[in-house]
Amino acid sequence: MAFHLRRTEVLDGEQLHAMLDESPARAAQAILMAAKEGVLDAQALLGQILLDGRGIERDEALALRWFQIAAQGGHLMARNMLGRCLEHGWGCVADERAAAGEYRLAAQAGLDWGLYNYANLLATGRGVTQDQQQALACYRQAAELGHAKSMNLLGRYLEEGQFCAQDVTAARDWYRRSAEGGDFRGQFSYAAVLADQGQVEAALAWLHKALEGGNLKFLQVAHQALAAAHDPQIRAMAQAYQQREAQLEAL
Repeated sequence: MAFHLRRTEVLDGEQLHAMLDESPARAAQAILMAAKEGVLDAQALLGQILLDGRGIERDEALALRWFQIAAQGGHLMARNMLGRCLEHGWGCVADERAAAGEYRLAAQAGLDWGLYNYANLLATGRGVTQDQQQALACYRQAAELGHAKSMNLLGRYLEEGQFCAQDVTAARDWYRRSAEGGDFRGQFSYAAVLADQGQVEAALAWLHKALEGGNLKFLQVAHQALAAAHDPQIRAMAQAYQQREAQLEAL
């Protein structure tokens, strides 16, 4: 069985996607067998389902091991996920310096998620010496590869003129592309652009999309920003964001 990856950070096999939904245990067994036979994508997929506990008992330490095996075989997303495990302490003691090393290798090989994650560490000085110029270069490279989250962050650098020449027009275009690419922060950023231009209905549509996909940390910041908005319709969205925030906190 051939395995392929979607363009998301979560590893998944296109041919096993339906099986994972309909019969996770059966899919996990197929992945396990292929991984043991040395199928590189299956080894990476096994790491992901072990990390998620999908169709198989959750085991972060074993997930880490399979990511290591796949990364050693040249699997770039597995190397990126190995970095994620090291950064967050999934199945190991957290080690941001080691995580940065894995992200750097994935970034140097041109993986968009590796570029993004490495840029995040460079921008904050976690595990590496802070280097905003290099972070910006990585975000830009990932954005040009189609990485929606990086598009939003590139837009922010350009809008504020941080470590680059200010270019509001380019920033707004990157926000639009990020929003259309499905990043909830990009959708929020683009909504702000539209609101500033007086396109309130269009802004509200993007705010609703950002609300649907946003995580808790994002919602906590976003609802405060909405509460300070000038337009009453946009300001009213703060309540919906706060309600969604409360729902996620209760999970």
